[in-house]
Amino acid sequence: MTDEAVSTDTDPVKIVADVEAAPRRLQPLRRLLPFLLRYPVRLGLTVLFLLVSATTSLAIPAMLGGAIDEGFIAQNLDSVGRYGWIIIGISAVMAFASGARFYFISVIGERVVADLRQAVFAHLLRLETRYFDRHRVGELTSRLNGDTTVIRGAVGSSFSLALRSMVTIIGALTMMVLTSPVLTVAVVIALPAILIPVIIYARRLRGMSRRTQDALADLSAMATEMLGANRTVKAFSQETVQAAHYDSRSEASYRAEVKRLSARAVLVGLVIFLGTAALVGLIWWGTKAVFDGSVTAGQLAQFIVYALMASGALTNVSEVLGTLQTVAGATERLTEILDTEAEIADPARPVALPRPPLGTVAFEKVSFSYGGAGGEKVLDGLDFAVGKGQTVALVGPSGSGKSTTLALLQRFYDVGSGTIRVDGVDIRDVRLEELRQRFAYVEQEPIIFAGTIAENILFGKPGAGMDEVIAAARAALVDDFVSDLPQGYETLVGERGVMLSGGQKQRLAIARAILKNAPILLLDEATSALDAQSERLVQTALEHLMAGRTTLVIAHRLATIRDADIILVLDGGEIIDRGTHAELVVKGGRYAELAKLQFRLDEAV
Repeated sequence: MTDEAVSTDTDPVKIVADVEAAPRRLQPLRRLLPFLLRYPVRLGLTVLFLLVSATTSLAIPAMLGGAIDEGFIAQNLDSVGRYGWIIIGISAVMAFASGARFYFISVIGERVVADLRQAVFAHLLRLETRYFDRHRVGELTSRLNGDTTVIRGAVGSSFSLALRSMVTIIGALTMMVLTSPVLTVAVVIALPAILIPVIIYARRLRGMSRRTQDALADLSAMATEMLGANRTVKAFSQETVQAAHYDSRSEASYRAEVKRLSARAVLVGLVIFLGTAALVGLIWWGTKAVFDGSVTAGQLAQFIVYALMASGALTNVSEVLGTLQTVAGATERLTEILDTEAEIADPARPVALPRPPLGTVAFEKVSFSYGGAGGEKVLDGLDFAVGKGQTVALVGPSGSGKSTTLALLQRFYDVGSGTIRVDGVDIRDVRLEELRQRFAYVEQEPIIFAGTIAENILFGKPGAGMDEVIAAARAALVDDFVSDLPQGYETLVGERGVMLSGGQKQRLAIARAILKNAPILLLDEATSALDAQSERLVQTALEHLMAGRTTLVIAHRLATIRDADIILVLDGGEIIDRGTHAELVVKGGRYAELAKLQFRLDEAV
């Protein structure tokens, strides 16, 4: 039976020292309830079978007590046999209910974890670029994978065990009262002596669990960073040094985990000792009651079994509490992501961009700082306009604000002051998806995904057919090298495109942009890192891409922008000169000096 969802900087050195400083309640677990309540049918069946299995298990001691009094004490074999068959029947019901409970709670656990992981991933994708500037990707990956795995185990088993144990404790205590109120007094006296220390001590574990998971996330972040840069690590002979750094952080994580496990072991041992001591006292009291004639031997046996069931359930609860502390820490880390509000979001009343697209761009006195209002300005009063079909080049030294200009245009960040318009509309008034559909972006170091060549091109237009993919590949001169590959467009390119050369990756990115067919093209130094032959091929592909499109291009090599309609020279976040290549060379100044130097070097080569 199924049911659909109802609409409705960790420093490891400080870990051990701060391990007890975190909040110590289970409140984060409440955030899992909406995910659980999406599946009321499965949840209801789980509770039903849980109650049936717990109730039937409570009925067996009552039958055992009757068998002792009416069978063993009275020496009546028929009574023993009759009670035996009843117990077998009850056990069959209990076995079926327990199996069904396990199945449904396990399925719910998997479903909740899948939903939670999807919700966190989708939310991460919606967060602005500044969020990823402040957080390491490896640490976020650890939360997405490691923390959801921790929660899966809890929802699939710990929650079920905790609920069953609580039902068993309540049921066993009720049956104990019905069996012998006198003996129950002893339990009532002993119970607070067991529960209070357990509850107090268990609260220590949540903070420890959170710190341990933070340490593991830090390890994951470091491993992701170093393994992704393995060539750089080898080139600088940093294997030993980085392994030592990792060892140091791993040891800190180990010490934090050992401290948590030690506390959990003490908790389990404490419960076992207190429970056993209470049971011994109960047996003494019960034996005295039998001698006094206030209870029968069968009632005593029945009562002791209920007491043992309650004690075992209480021990389970103590173990589950330790697990739930870990789950609370994992849930807290995930809900921190879900609670993070995107600083850049769709406007409440979006304005539609003109159709068909005009392909115009305007920066009106735009200023921006990565550090906010009080930070150093990266752009200061940037003011220029790009007409339909024009090519505008941005030139200037590193740090002059060229790449930031393209980032602001795509609204990866919001301007500090001023206005950016696309097709005459303030980009802050446009839905983000609609705005970014107007741009095709080719980076200096293109992102190539660990899939096939076809899948990487299709990233520009996921619904495109293979004919469109091949047409885009031919226009970008990708087909030239793909045709020589045994598997053609189904060739796997490896993580980050490691199986491809720099020029091939750049052409693949251009094919992706051609397939997207956006009216405005953004090129961020697309040929700066290539050799002469690759540059010629990529430049040819770019000419195909730029045809009929408004283009903003960042370039260090001035030969690639000689035909630009306007060249903007930036320095310190300001436009210090503008004009065509010929105009700027005649005018003299920074651009003329740079052009003279570069073209002299090219002639020398």
